[in-house]
Amino acid sequence: MISGSRLGIVALVSIVIAGASAPVMGQQSNPSQQQGAQPGKMPSGLDDRPYDAQLFRLAEILGVVHYLRELCGANEGQIWREQMRELVASEGTNALRRAKLVESFNRGYRGYSRTYRTCTQPALIAIQRFVEQGANISDTLLANDK
Repeated sequence: MISGSRLGIVALVSIVIAGASAPVMGQQSNPSQQQGAQPGKMPSGLDDRPYDAQLFRLAEILGVVHYLRELCGANEGQIWREQMRELVASEGTNALRRAKLVESFNRGYRGYSRTYRTCTQPALIAIQRFVEQGANISDTLLANDK
């Protein structure tokens, strides 16, 4: 279960992700045509938590959204990277957990930087899909903490 300080970061990420749901460049997206990456398997450790798969997926989504929103001209600066730093500070209780979180963020970022070089309609659709998925994960984590 996520503790109070950890709950705060999940709530903050949820709010930031929800705020990013507006398409950039004035284009609309169609959620029914969305496709995305599958989360990678992370090695297990002694400090594993029941919600780790969701947490690592959220970190990966932050990496994807960080890359794609900047590519599509959102001009948000380092907001997604800062959210990731807060997530690592909150949930990275040891070096292995911190490394797993950072690896997840970087995997998301790198994977989409290889695929998208310019902002296209599929990139905008991917942004919307990942924003929705990140908000769902955050909502689930919050609901499970009650």
